[in-house]
Amino acid sequence: MRPRCGERPRIEALVFDVDGTLADTEEAHRQSFNDAFRAHGLRFEWSRERYGELLGVTGGKERLTAFFEALPLPPGGRERLLALVPRLHATKTSFYRERIERGRVPLRPGVRRLIAEARAAGTRLAIASTTSPENVSALIEGALGYGALETFSVVATGDAVPRKKPAPDIYLLALRRLGLTAGQAVAFEDSAIGVTAAKAAGLLTVATPSDWTRGQDFKAADLVLPCLADPESPLGEADAWRIGAPYLGLQQLAIFHAATAPRVAQSG
Repeated sequence: MRPRCGERPRIEALVFDVDGTLADTEEAHRQSFNDAFRAHGLRFEWSRERYGELLGVTGGKERLTAFFEALPLPPGGRERLLALVPRLHATKTSFYRERIERGRVPLRPGVRRLIAEARAAGTRLAIASTTSPENVSALIEGALGYGALETFSVVATGDAVPRKKPAPDIYLLALRRLGLTAGQAVAFEDSAIGVTAAKAAGLLTVATPSDWTRGQDFKAADLVLPCLADPESPLGEADAWRIGAPYLGLQQLAIFHAATAPRVAQSG
């Protein structure tokens, strides 16, 4: 429902990034890339440090492409590797899904609680991620159970848009599919690139940096917390004081949203 003139829009949807935001998936991704290299007879091994650097490129196929393009290779070598990217990424996705399905990647603190709270309140859920649809499905259903992906009104992923984060395209697509304005939704991200994308789309953005992104610049985010937290694993005293609660729930989001969202302009 669109807000009336002069009113502040209410939160109609929560829009989540996936990797690092819903779950700390990056180590599983790194290991799966290395498994794929071995499966294709390639002698590459991405260390945690190297993979952390490569996270500056969004999208798995794009990450592989950037890695191969930077290698000092003989004539023809780069072209052969670049031609292998689609198959290599498909192999990596298969390894990643296997890890997810074995339950090796749990959701981050507070994610399950906030999703359940939103569902109970009738607040819609959406995904805006540059990872593949297969990866999203594996994570959501592996962590929340079979059919859980259907609880998300919109799942915007992968190559659905021409430009990936930090461009705002994936968030703009999610908003179009939701039929909402940016002022009616809140984005959740874990990286500076993701925050840039969400803010460029006009969304109020909550950042929960992961171990892989904690040193990045999150000045553009509207709210930065170590995680969403739970009653059993609450926020530290300073963070809890800032949001007025030991964990981030819909009530705290609504208060924060109302304090920061601009009023809808009066019509002439």
